[in-house]
Amino acid sequence: MIRDILKMGDPRLLQVARPVTRFNTPELRILIDDMFDTMDHANGAGLAAPQIGVDLQVVIFGFDRNPRYPDAPTVPKTVLINPELTPLGEEQDEAWEGCLSVPGLRGVVPRFTRLKYTGFDVMGARIERVAEDFHARVVQHECDHLQGILYPMRVTDFTRFGFTDVLFPELPPNSDD
Repeated sequence: MIRDILKMGDPRLLQVARPVTRFNTPELRILIDDMFDTMDHANGAGLAAPQIGVDLQVVIFGFDRNPRYPDAPTVPKTVLINPELTPLGEEQDEAWEGCLSVPGLRGVVPRFTRLKYTGFDVMGARIERVAEDFHARVVQHECDHLQGILYPMRVTDFTRFGFTDVLFPELPPNSDD
């Protein structure tokens, strides 16, 4: 089922999400199915449960091709519950980001280029992966939602923040809605 995505300004997006304590429940499986339906419908690269008003530490991400990020490499489809991120080095890069909760806008955000993420899948099995570049950026962006952080809070240069249709006229219309 496609759910409504909360928009920046909704106070629920600024809360710290609660950890999941029960795995492999019908409710958790339905939530994750709904999150994938919602993300796919919106052409998202990822989605966090708080973005659909669910106060749990659940993120999903991944795609083969994405019209919002046409030059992005494939990111493996992943369910990540109660995630922990560990940067692997100090190196960061800056790149453009958008967000389904901040439609129509993009900004340049600094992120770690390489990290390890751990957490659990829907069954409660432990996940541990190393991610680099765009994959690492997507994971960091989605996990920020679990801490009540939206990407504009990480923008350091507001001359590189603005409306998608102005900054990237070559993208399809409504590619950030």
